Amino acid sequence: MEKNSINNKTLEKLKYDLVRENLITYEDLEKAEEVATYRKQNIGQVLIDKGVIAENTLLEFLASKLHFPSTTLSTYIIDKKCLKYINASDARKFKMIPLFKIEDSLSVAMSDPLDLFAIDKIVEKIGCEIEPVIVSETSLLQAIDKYYKDDIVGTVSSIDTEVKYDWRDELHKGSLTSEHSLLLIRAILKQAIIEDIHELIFEHGENGLAVKFRTPTEVITTGEIPSMIEAAFVSKLKTASDLDPNVSQISQSGKLLFTTDDNIQLTASVAAFPTLEHERILIKLYKPPQILADYGITDSQKEQIDKILFTPGIIPVCGSSLCGKTHLIYSILQELKKPEKTIMTIESIAKYKLRGIYQSELNENIGFNLDKAMRFIEFQNPDILYFENITTKEGLDYFSSLVFKNKTLLTEFLSDNIEDLKHKLSYPDFATFKSVISCLIYIHGKNDIEIFYGDNLKQIIL
Repeated sequence: MEKNSINNKTLEKLKYDLVRENLITYEDLEKAEEVATYRKQNIGQVLIDKGVIAENTLLEFLASKLHFPSTTLSTYIIDKKCLKYINASDARKFKMIPLFKIEDSLSVAMSDPLDLFAIDKIVEKIGCEIEPVIVSETSLLQAIDKYYKDDIVGTVSSIDTEVKYDWRDELHKGSLTSEHSLLLIRAILKQAIIEDIHELIFEHGENGLAVKFRTPTEVITTGEIPSMIEAAFVSKLKTASDLDPNVSQISQSGKLLFTTDDNIQLTASVAAFPTLEHERILIKLYKPPQILADYGITDSQKEQIDKILFTPGIIPVCGSSLCGKTHLIYSILQELKKPEKTIMTIESIAKYKLRGIYQSELNENIGFNLDKAMRFIEFQNPDILYFENITTKEGLDYFSSLVFKNKTLLTEFLSDNIEDLKHKLSYPDFATFKSVISCLIYIHGKNDIEIFYGDNLKQIIL
């Protein structure tokens, strides 16, 4: 991994000032630097993601130190005529996007305004002066995806799959160092992305830590991390996922953020579970939300979902394991949201930040469990609520009762096929739940989605 690929000159210059001014601790900084190296992300964004410092606080700090203006891109309207000055490739490569142009001066949003190499390259191409404006890295990447959507790389499937990639090649490259463990993690994730794998398993094998990829039909062992570096590897994986590397006797869950080779930011949930011999670690990869048309959903189907989404009732998104149920729900919420409606979520982890939607994460460590979420969510008065895969009768009955208070609810429902779905819904525990279903979406496979409502829905739930 090249150090300069994740180096942020602005934060490198000012990171110790953050400590001196008591905005963060030195321990926070050290941990953020380690995670930033792994994620190929700047230190400032890691500090924001982990809640160590608020985004506006960091931007105000940088603006005051560098005497550059700062802005919040999520509410900023970019002059689209200026996009011609910086193409999509350079925007992603140099992490910048043009805002507006006055005479011979182009204002450009940057997360690293001291990256003079990037500025010089753009000045050389466009022949006018650059005025940097400081923004957060996450909001910058979201803006690039939004405004250059016709050129967007899209999903991880854009990686060249013609070239066979094997993470074990990385295993034999370096010495058994801490940095090498980070490279191994990235190599395993890279192979999973190339092969369109969404679930990885790490469990003790004959000669070390077995690395397994789960597909919808089988579990494939791709190799083993040798016993001599197993502990170091697990420790680094836990640290990158914000888990305690010194704890192995109790279960832990966390979130892993990383950037692909083509600058797509991905999220994964990481769960470590103690067994008699060693921990078993499971990782689930989540793609960024797509537009609904990418699922093969027609305009008429989209209009129907839009109509039902704002009508009280439950909308279960059904399908087999790893079919993309959560991914589709995120896309529905992001594309069909309306500013006058309040949308909230209750999730084990928030896979991606959805603009204009209030997301909450369950956290057993501080006592914010599903019972507490159910007890207090109603006071927030959401119009639409997404809750993850509730399987207890009490939970199902509670959320079903919200329909009678004019709420719309989305959830996931696991079933191998339509017949399996009908069989499961026939259980008495689902009586109240299925009586308030207004629409049912079934994912049969990639670009094969069926929407049931009206008389078609009755054939499924009756």
